[in-house]
Formats: sequence, C-alpha cells, structure tokens
Amino acid sequence: MTDTLTTVTPRGTDRHAAARDHLWGHFTRQSAWAEQVPTIVRGEGHHIWDDRGRKYIDGLAGLFVVQAGHGRAELAERARQQAEELAFFPLWSYAHPQAIDLAERLAHHAPGDLNRVFFTTGGGEAVETAWKLAKQYWKLVGKPGKHKVISRAVAYHGTTQGALSITGIPALKAPFEPLVPSTQRVPNTNRYRAPEDLRDDPEAFGRWAADRIAEAIEFEGPETVAAVFLEPVQNAGGCFPPPPGYFQRVREICDRYDVLLVSDEVICAFGRIGEIFACSDFGYVPDMITCAKGLTSGYSPIGATVVSDRVYEPFRTGDATFYHGYTFGGHPVSAAVAMANLDIFEREGLTQRVHENAPLFRAELESLLDLPIVGDVRGAGYFYGIELVKDTATRETFSEAESERLLRDFLSPALFEAGLYCRADDRGDPVVQLAPPLTCGPAEFAEIGQILRGVLGEAWARL
Repeated sequence: MTDTLTTVTPRGTDRHAAARDHLWGHFTRQSAWAEQVPTIVRGEGHHIWDDRGRKYIDGLAGLFVVQAGHGRAELAERARQQAEELAFFPLWSYAHPQAIDLAERLAHHAPGDLNRVFFTTGGGEAVETAWKLAKQYWKLVGKPGKHKVISRAVAYHGTTQGALSITGIPALKAPFEPLVPSTQRVPNTNRYRAPEDLRDDPEAFGRWAADRIAEAIEFEGPETVAAVFLEPVQNAGGCFPPPPGYFQRVREICDRYDVLLVSDEVICAFGRIGEIFACSDFGYVPDMITCAKGLTSGYSPIGATVVSDRVYEPFRTGDATFYHGYTFGGHPVSAAVAMANLDIFEREGLTQRVHENAPLFRAELESLLDLPIVGDVRGAGYFYGIELVKDTATRETFSEAESERLLRDFLSPALFEAGLYCRADDRGDPVVQLAPPLTCGPAEFAEIGQILRGVLGEAWARL
C-alpha cells in the first residue's frame, strides 16, 4: 500500500504537478486540473481508492467496463502467463490460438448467424470497422450506391472520424468538422421526452420511433442507405431503453429496404443489460454487433465486430479482401484475458446475477423519484440514468448555464466527495448515470441510493 500511495514520480516530481504539466485527460476540461488532479491508485471488488487513501464505490465500473470487479488476480495472472508464451503477433495473414478460441466463443454467444469475428483494440474501432465493412459489402454484392448510415439523436458511437460522424451529439462533432458525409439522425427512444400523446403508450411510441427510421431511409433513398447503427440501450442522454416491439419493428424495416442493422454494444454487451449480447435481451438479431469494454472487464484492451454469415459471404472465396486492420487487434494477451474473464462469467453466473438483481437496482433508484429534482429514472440491467429537472410536474429542464453549475460545479465533486464515483452528464438533458460492476448486489445498491439521496437533496436545496 505504501508504494501505491507514493506522491512523486520516478523523476522526483510531485505527481499532481507532473499531471498538470504533462498528462492530457480524455474528455477532460484541463482547467479543472489547475489545483488538484483526482488520482485513482487502487481497486478491489466494487471499490476504488485515491492517492489520499479515500475509498469510493465504483458506480460506473470504471467506464462501463469492469464487469467482474477490480482486483481479479486470475485475470492479471492470465495476462502474465500469455505474455511469457506469446506476447504479440498480428492477425495479418496469420492467426494465433487465443484469437481463434475467443472468436469461436463469441460466435457461440452471438445470436442467429453471427459467426465471424473481426478484432479491434476498442469500441470506436469496432464501429469504424462495421461502417467500412458495410460499404465494401454492398459494393461486392453489386449495390455500390449504398453507403449512408442512419443513427439516433444524442447517440455516441466513438471518436474516430467515421464513428464521430455517426455520433448524434453536435457539440462533440463541431470542433472536428467537416466530418465524413452521408450520416443522418432519427429520434431516439427517450419516452420521458416523447410527444405527449405517446408517453403513456410505450408500444405506440416504439412503433413511432422505429417508423422514423423507415421515413429517413425513404427520404435518403433505399438504394443509398448501407446501415442503421443503434445501441440496445442508448448511453448518451441518459440510458434510453427500447420500448416494447421497437427492435422487432426496426428489423422489419431494415429487411424491407435491404439495409444492414448494426447493434452497437460497446457498453451494453457482456452482462451490462443481462445476456452476453444485449440484442438477445431484447429479442432481435442484427447483421453486425460491435463490442469492447466489458469483454476483458478492462484488464486488457480489446474490441470486436461480430459479423453475420450473410455479410461475410462475399469475402469467403476468391480474391476479395477487407483491407482494414489494427496492429494490436486481437492481441494475444488481451484475447487470453477475455477468455479468462468469460470463464468468470460462467463460473460465477454473472449474467444470471444481473437478471435476478436488476429489479432491485431499479427499485432502489426509483425510490429517488420522491425528490423534487428527480424527473425520470430509466435504463435496464445494471445500466441506469437519473434525469434531473427544475419542475417534475412540467418536466422543465435546466438552462445550459444552470446545467453547468449543477453538474460541473456541484454534483460531480459532491458525489465523489460523498464516496461515489459515477457520471454527471450533460450530453442532452442533465443526468446522473450508474453502471456498477456486475458483482454488486442489494447492499451496494442501498449504499449508492443513500449517497445519491443526500447529494441530490443538497443540490435541490442549493437551487
């Protein structure tokens, strides 16, 4: 523990000063590091510790990643063993046993005819892969005009130029425009903000939202649309679950217009909703699945695009080649850790645990609806968002300036100070997001709920 809490770098510099001078935080307002840089040094189970020795509940599983919890020695040991045996070899014209075994295992879990796995090192790369693959697929089958993508408003799909183009959050895109053209947005499944006549009829709302996809395909021209990218539960904006029948309707629409359906499960796969792949939770079979994060529970980076036999078919024989790849895609160490992680899933019944405990997690969070600042609680499995409002009767939200003061100036530091690491998010209306490790249960839910109640109550008092 003493070594872990060392406050100087190997060069003898104060760590916080070194962070301010040299480290560039991801999605971080660097001015927030002017005084102190929050520094996490250790994790065990569902807890993390900072360099002051303070303990926190990891209410976000790192970043929707640490499904099996922190401090899993067997995953670290498996990485060490594999590094000694074969530390690296690419999948460029060659294979290695770890990638073969993991591809087979993922195909076994995937629904329908999704039997082919293309490995990446992360989720954005998996999304980029899916779009490029869709474009080339349509060229190979004689429909070269099909290149456009449809996705949903406020949805986040990654940071590469292609994945960011598919993303539906204008503020994240603006600094990097012009981006890749040919992407269109449709409404998401936020029933709390749905048209008033549809709020009380989830099935009607689901059909309305799905039909907007058909409308967009018609507007763009079916001969130009390659794919629809959808998360099973949309992350950005605060965990929008699909209404009943939504994905079945989307599947019908994609089949009717000959458009590929991509299930972006970078967050939702590997038990976050319940099953290994969340499309199975909601009863639909896509043409491709993109995944990453929870595949190794964060112990080593890896991602994947899982592809149907139909999409793979043009590449199966002849000289057709998918000229796309990543040096570290399907890395032997990461693939070995992923196999060990999935062993934990099976041995400890983590997916079943989520199914059993998810109603208890929902009930704990829904108990916060009696607070005047809580407008909506929504999500599925171990993945929830709490939308904050100024008036629960009218659903009035906060202005941009008010949201800034609420989330950045108070909620984020106050929740952390109270012992809960989670996400106070303003991509859309202000929300607090929660996605704890799948090893958590009722006791941890109650602790999370108690912290939220205290801090959200204080936030309302300050308003």
